[in-house]
Amino acid sequence: MLQKTNTKKMTFYPLQFQPLYKYRMWGGEKLKTVLNKNYDAQSIGESWEISDVEGDETNVINGQLQGYTLKKLIKTFGGDFLGQAVFDKFGEEFPLLIKFIDAKTPLSIQVHPHDSIAKERHDSFGKNEMWYVMDADENAEIIVGFKKTTDKFNYSKALSKGNVLELLNTLQVTAGDTFYIPTGRVHAIGAGVLLAEIQQTSDVTYRIYDYNRVDKATGETRELHNDLATDVIDFVAHDSYKTSYEKSVDAVNTLVHTPYFKTNILFLEDTLNRDYTAIDSFVIYICTKGNISITAGNHEITILKGQSILLPAALKHVHLKTTESSEIIEVFYE
Repeated sequence: MLQKTNTKKMTFYPLQFQPLYKYRMWGGEKLKTVLNKNYDAQSIGESWEISDVEGDETNVINGQLQGYTLKKLIKTFGGDFLGQAVFDKFGEEFPLLIKFIDAKTPLSIQVHPHDSIAKERHDSFGKNEMWYVMDADENAEIIVGFKKTTDKFNYSKALSKGNVLELLNTLQVTAGDTFYIPTGRVHAIGAGVLLAEIQQTSDVTYRIYDYNRVDKATGETRELHNDLATDVIDFVAHDSYKTSYEKSVDAVNTLVHTPYFKTNILFLEDTLNRDYTAIDSFVIYICTKGNISITAGNHEITILKGQSILLPAALKHVHLKTTESSEIIEVFYE
């Protein structure tokens, strides 16, 4: 069993991080206009809320741990911060990455490799992820999976002829729609979609098709990765791609549970107490509507739509309260 590298006692509290805002050629303005993010740049497509990606680490912005990265928190507090079971499995690697994504125009058609291939090729985790749609223009769409089961030969043939979009499954989306995107599943976020993304800590993406677009920032088309992508694609079509879930109020509703992360959604009208003594993990809250007052470890903090906080694993009892109809996604590792 890995041991904590520092045994000093700490009175933990809910941690907020400074988001990292990412230029994307397809980015819009909804991170500002819908989620009230504060930045001056144009075409910001992603807000990385909680990140341990090398070179893109987020920093704590509240309380006595201000300035700490996830890596420093883990190195200092080990299992008290991460959860001993998570610490034993991942060591000083934080396993999850939390984002908001705003697509003014469609993202490229892409796919992600699973853990073993990502480790072999890129020394990285794979990239299983989920999407929770927070806002969508009328008739906004996503691409997820295939219309019909195909194979590598027919897929490669369509790709060479520029007809790959004809094979792919397109769905209209509205706020609240949820999708699990396992590694190997071809996917793309369409124009007019704002969503929260929970994923493994990885920045490995294989771009399959990009509409022959030229990035105004570089004056060039973006690189495609079809030599890498074809070998990892799941060509099987599925009956349904959207996740169904209950919507009980002031209660915990299961959202997406996978071997890589577990998520629940809480629809709050009043108060709710959460007891995490049964899990050995940090917990992340992502506010997707309204406002949530969070009391834990004798600390109280309020987060608004478009904000996230992380509860260190040592915090086991949490009181949630709202002043309006609100929603939060609860994320943990188990």
